[in-house]
Amino acid sequence: MKRFLLSLLIILPATFFSQTVNLTLQRTIEIANDSSLQALRVKNMYLSSYWQYQSFRAARLPSLSLDLTPASYNRYIRQRYDSQENIDVYRSQQMFSAAGSVNITQNFDPLGGTFYLESGLEYMRNFGDYTGNQFSSIPVRLGYRQSLIGYNAFRWDRKIEPLKFEKARKELIQNMEEVAESAVTYYFDLALAQEEYRLAVSNLASADTLYLAGERRFKIQAISEADLLTLKLDRVNARNTLENARMSLKRARFSLASFLGLDQNAEILVTLPSAPSAKNISVDVALNQARTNNPDLMQHRQNILEAKQTLNRTAVESRLSVNVNASIGFNQVAPTFIGAYGQLRRQDLVALTVSIPLIDWGVRKGKVNMARNNLNVVEIAAHQQELTIEEDVVMTVSDFNIQQRLVASALEALDLADIAYERTKQRFMIGKADLNSLTLSQSRRQNANTNYIRSLQNYWLSYYRLRKLTLFDFDRNRMLHID
Repeated sequence: MKRFLLSLLIILPATFFSQTVNLTLQRTIEIANDSSLQALRVKNMYLSSYWQYQSFRAARLPSLSLDLTPASYNRYIRQRYDSQENIDVYRSQQMFSAAGSVNITQNFDPLGGTFYLESGLEYMRNFGDYTGNQFSSIPVRLGYRQSLIGYNAFRWDRKIEPLKFEKARKELIQNMEEVAESAVTYYFDLALAQEEYRLAVSNLASADTLYLAGERRFKIQAISEADLLTLKLDRVNARNTLENARMSLKRARFSLASFLGLDQNAEILVTLPSAPSAKNISVDVALNQARTNNPDLMQHRQNILEAKQTLNRTAVESRLSVNVNASIGFNQVAPTFIGAYGQLRRQDLVALTVSIPLIDWGVRKGKVNMARNNLNVVEIAAHQQELTIEEDVVMTVSDFNIQQRLVASALEALDLADIAYERTKQRFMIGKADLNSLTLSQSRRQNANTNYIRSLQNYWLSYYRLRKLTLFDFDRNRMLHID
């Protein structure tokens, strides 16, 4: 932590016009979830599912519609019977008409039928051999229609649509955890580039110091010319390494800024999180949460329901079909508008339609067998996917617990490498250590820095991957949710 705070003073100098942004890991994840393009994309994907579910809920409520035909003119020749001549003749006819109706419908999910309430009025005026006005009214008509032994789509929708919406909510949370994973990757890529730049600056300063000390020792013949040339080569290499580190740092900053939607010219400085406190995650807890929350498993439950729906529809459509439509109401016809609503007459309707398949040479039976086999395939695939996810959870928990130990070990190795390098450097300055020992110590320190940052990155990637698989916050011991 101290090394990174010191690196803020060593890092590339910012101009007076550049914006400096100091980021922690948690703040980086918050910005990514709020404003990154990846987060905006997954949020809009969720909104599509949200409005689909709202449409499903709205379909469960009564619907009101108004149907109008404001004007219709028809001029034609039609066949009519002439009673005086006792023959059929063609007569020219003209007709103007208008109509309107109000309809209320309500789906009845348990039986799969639909109630409807109607009210309508029609007007017709004839021209030609017969001229006159007529109004036809249906003040009210109440009816119900359904398939008696047919496929009930409403019942299946009540099972599938809520599951699809719940899966969409879980997918949103899972995708936001994936955004956090990406943020962790970009964050630690910059942290590593920042640390490598700090080490490159430090190594160049050390190379300059060691070369000057080597020149003095060469003058008194304390080291050979080959050792002096090696020190000079180390200084040249240190300068080249610094330039490469500067470019890598610029590239890592640009990548993180682009991902977070920040100003790409911003001077982003990141601070490594401290070594994580030990936490023991139970495999059983993780598996239970994954079985409950993982949207991939929900997708397979949805696939099974949809396959059962297809099988049910195919089986029902292959058998006898009986539909009923019944209504009761009033109507009247009169030459005047007022008369059309006077002395109303009953209008009753009861219709029963039957469709019986006789011979299709096995087409319907084949469709049923295909649907049944497809259901078996979907169930097997769901079971395989469940085993794969459970294995992934078990391995991720194991990896996470191992990463905790690796972070502690890498931190210890880093402290030892720093101490060893400083002492070797001091011993070299007084002539008690050779150049090979110094070079080896410097290389070990650099590797220890890289390993520590990578171990932290792997730890946090494992943690957020586990959250993505289980949708569970193991720090607060509760399920993840998004308002």
